[in-house]
Amino acid sequence: MRAVSRVVFVFIFAFIAAIAGAQSYPSKPVRVIVPFPPGAGVDIVTRIFTPKLAEALGQQFIVDNRSGAAGHIGAEIAARAAPDGYTLLLAPSSIVISQTLYPKLTYNIEKDLEPITPVAAAPFVLVVHPSLPVRNVKELIALAKSKPGQLFYASTGNGGSPHLAMEVFRMQAKINVVHVPYKGTPPAVTDLIAGQVSLMFANTLSVLPFVQSGRLRALALSSAKRSAAVPELPTVAESGIPGFDVSTWFGLFAPAGTPREIINRLNGEVRRIGQMPNIRELLRSQGADPLSTIPEEFRAFIRAELVKWAKAVQAAGVRTE
Repeated sequence: MRAVSRVVFVFIFAFIAAIAGAQSYPSKPVRVIVPFPPGAGVDIVTRIFTPKLAEALGQQFIVDNRSGAAGHIGAEIAARAAPDGYTLLLAPSSIVISQTLYPKLTYNIEKDLEPITPVAAAPFVLVVHPSLPVRNVKELIALAKSKPGQLFYASTGNGGSPHLAMEVFRMQAKINVVHVPYKGTPPAVTDLIAGQVSLMFANTLSVLPFVQSGRLRALALSSAKRSAAVPELPTVAESGIPGFDVSTWFGLFAPAGTPREIINRLNGEVRRIGQMPNIRELLRSQGADPLSTIPEEFRAFIRAELVKWAKAVQAAGVRTE
């Protein structure tokens, strides 16, 4: 009986300690790794949420941009960090696509990262340099067919969501356009504005300001439905490619093994912040929508995404150089 009592006591003590630890969390600044450079869509979303998290939890949430290798560098750093809640990862959906495209990755999204919650979703915009003599998707396809291999498209890196979106588009439109990968959205958009490349798919958060200023021309959205931020802009599906639907989401993760109490607390705070009217309006003004679930639902969503993107990669014949 004494042995049983000791076991029960240890269990109760550990349970109380875990609760106390979660209640005192965070007791120091929290690092949020963003695996792409400043100005990327995921970076914009992260900087919308982190000030509110700092305000709610009483500690700094410091954005740490660790770009490179299509987001793999930052994701690996987060996956290998101590599972104590003081290193988090906010990544785009390309983190799932990478699991299919890069079989030799040194981390596994299901084994090495703990899903907390998605925070937002956004469609891509098919944008072109204003000098390109096209005003819609049909004209772009016609131009590309008249100049096979002569139009260059930018992406945020091999295997990223914008790369896959254009490869699916290229396959379905039966056109030959040349891929030029960049190390993130900002350098890709910079070269598109400069006319070094002709077109790309980019998330709305990154390019809508340039579309509105006339520095880029938007042809269509990649989502199944139109966006409230640009209601006049048709979808690719409406424009001659039926069934086309490729969007991105941004999700918050922690290293595997992070205490459940911390995961739940972060989940609750992020979901609460995402429901704030000013946050919802800020996201939607840039073409994004708040998105949140409980951790179990996010995990199930990721599993479904792994299956979905594996099929899309195979169908499109995407290969990484």
